[in-house]
Amino acid sequence: MAIAPERSKIYDGTRIPSPIPTVLEIPEHLRDNDDILSVNFGPNHPSTHGVLRLVVDLDGEEVVGVKAVIGYLHTGFEKSMEQKTWWKAITYAPRMDYVSFQYQELCFVLAIEKLLGIEVPPRATWMRMLLSELNRIHSHLVWLGTAALELGAISMFWYCFRERDRVLDLFELVAGYRMHTRYFQVGGLAEDVPPGFFPECAKFVDLMPRAIDDYEGLVDRSPIWIERTQGVGLLSREDAIALGQSGPVLRGSGVDWDLRRREPYLAYDQVDFRVPVYPAGDVYDRYRVRMDEMRESVKIVDQALRRVPDGPWIADDRKVVLPPRHELHTSMESLIHHFKIVARSRGA
Repeated sequence: MAIAPERSKIYDGTRIPSPIPTVLEIPEHLRDNDDILSVNFGPNHPSTHGVLRLVVDLDGEEVVGVKAVIGYLHTGFEKSMEQKTWWKAITYAPRMDYVSFQYQELCFVLAIEKLLGIEVPPRATWMRMLLSELNRIHSHLVWLGTAALELGAISMFWYCFRERDRVLDLFELVAGYRMHTRYFQVGGLAEDVPPGFFPECAKFVDLMPRAIDDYEGLVDRSPIWIERTQGVGLLSREDAIALGQSGPVLRGSGVDWDLRRREPYLAYDQVDFRVPVYPAGDVYDRYRVRMDEMRESVKIVDQALRRVPDGPWIADDRKVVLPPRHELHTSMESLIHHFKIVARSRGA
């Protein structure tokens, strides 16, 4: 990362200290160009809760220099969770990423279950995988719709958020909430799958492939889309690994790495899916990875719908799992377990 101490300036009344780490320096032949315009971009939300400020040098529409100014965000999730029991901290985890809330919740409860040695019923395992893949589709739809909106493709935004709303409807049907559901509990699920969920989810599985076809039809051959994504934002395989990238960004740089395949969890070793990998390391290949991943997620959801087993949806361990509510009126032991899980303010 280069340093440009001579570029220290004042933007929107705030002096940016010199030297400044830069991702992209202005080319030598443009440094004395009076037409270069420096624009303050942000602090803004690249996702929902990740604030970044960029000072961008523009030559017309071409970005010729970028200075990243970080340090605007500290939500304090970790410190807040330190003051809670693991049972109370579950609600904090999904709020770390508003577009992937189910996955955040899943990671936290999986960690607790591993530490406590809790065995989760198969019905809960398959439902967790199904809902997680719906959440992956939800996340990619938010990315695609807002990314296209930044390029002026407002139609894509409406199409993507139409299907996003359908995913949120499914979350509301199964958990009672559209986001931050707290449906994944330590030991399984908060409650059994409600009647009507599976037929509604099957309708979504039927329509979503055609919706993805529509998205690709809107932009795949658009000269504006191609010009602003191909060869832009290049990230080599080596740099992606060195920077600790993951997910579609890593796979869009030609690295075949997906924990669902490499280190399977839930029931991913029992379903058929492909891991999309593209080599160019530009915005276009990262777009292609996400489009293919949505198709693969639909396939996983479809397989899960057909294979979710009957049986209990949560483990039967009263020291970890809340006792059934009807027992609280007749069993002092159940009441004690409930109190110890819910009422303690610190420590596990």
